[in-house]
Amino acid sequence: MLFSSAPAQANGVEVMNAKLESTDEGYRVFVSFSFELGPDLKSAINEGIPVSFTAEVEINRPRWYWFDEKTIRSSQTVKIQYDLWRRQYTAAVNGGLKQNFNSLEEAMALVWRPRRWLVAEKNVLNPGAIYNVGVRLKLDSNQLSKPMLITSFSNSDWRLASDWKRFTFKADDK
Repeated sequence: MLFSSAPAQANGVEVMNAKLESTDEGYRVFVSFSFELGPDLKSAINEGIPVSFTAEVEINRPRWYWFDEKTIRSSQTVKIQYDLWRRQYTAAVNGGLKQNFNSLEEAMALVWRPRRWLVAEKNVLNPGAIYNVGVRLKLDSNQLSKPMLITSFSNSDWRLASDWKRFTFKADDK
């Protein structure tokens, strides 16, 4: 497993670590991000506006004779929301079961350090082949309500995104 040490950063989001791991089920991505929520974004969350962050993984196989083969694209979205009635933060990964948290920082831990998710079955990648892997994180404006979408265009707090962090990975020979 190889990965680059240069962090990828844009609009305040930095990809701290990124690697692909081989497991019995297939290949899982390990990634961590670093960024601060701006005051307007933090205020919106604390007022009960749901905000979604999407981590994306792209795996391509380089080919010398043609364009790279686009092999796999996978994403994981974490939706953070404050429940005004219960005074708790909730987070749901890919629309699944909501988890409750007492602080925004605890809920944001699911964004900063997403759980290792399965991005490829064991038989999808060619054994021994070298792949180019890219990971990034962005605030998903597609999931904002229309009034918040308009606000997001004029406010830099709402344009959180990292550059793609790229590294190479050799698939298992098994």
